Amino acid sequence: MVDIRLVARRYRKQLSILGTALAAALILWTVNNPAIVGASATKRELPIYSVEREGKYVSLSFDAAWGNEDTGTLINILNSYGVKATFFVVGDWAEKYPESVKALYDAGNEVMSHSSHHSHFSMMSADEIAADLREANRKISSRTGVEPTLFRCPYGEYDDHVIQTVKSLGMTAIQWSVDSLDWKGISADEIYSRVMKKVEPGSIILFHNAADHTPEALPRIIESLQRDGYTIVPISELLLDGEYRIDHTGRQIAAVKNYPEMQ
Repeated sequence: MVDIRLVARRYRKQLSILGTALAAALILWTVNNPAIVGASATKRELPIYSVEREGKYVSLSFDAAWGNEDTGTLINILNSYGVKATFFVVGDWAEKYPESVKALYDAGNEVMSHSSHHSHFSMMSADEIAADLREANRKISSRTGVEPTLFRCPYGEYDDHVIQTVKSLGMTAIQWSVDSLDWKGISADEIYSRVMKKVEPGSIILFHNAADHTPEALPRIIESLQRDGYTIVPISELLLDGEYRIDHTGRQIAAVKNYPEMQ
């Protein structure tokens, strides 16, 4: 005979597990889709996901937090195409691989901050975040001679107090609009397809410096972008000068646009 109470308990447990999984997926989706909060939030502090500007400009960015297997290879690939990228490095990584940090900078790439210890910033106080960022900037600038002005949140996680603290230090928080998902170990063909399917003028593309197949995919991506008329620039060159606003999708837009006078 079936024990109804036992079945009910198992059913509730399965629902609980499913609910937890769905909640985690929703958090990840929210981080990568700021537009979905537009209706419920009057004003949310956002990092810059992409840039609205004239011309076909795009930026390649690489997060460096753990390994260092491919940094030299990536530098050589970028150099071979005359391309400069933006590398967001963790302060601990900069201390562990100082020669790589210097090599990135000497090759003309931007070396910016990805925090000091790759902590979960949304769980930290504003004072703790500020201390972490200052520490990271010291670690990075001691290798490059240049203090970072751009910052990418570890894990892509942020909330209002994180972005406000970043701004208070005179830095700009940068997210991405195209995620290659190279960190998942997907094939070079899949990386290429994801990037080229989603890229548009003003995109910021996310890669990682120690992903399995990024060195294999990168030349084909660069060649395709250049063939399609894109100019690839570091993020600081992609960003707008002067006054700007960030819309509900995280797109940086000039505060005042010059339109032809109405007749």
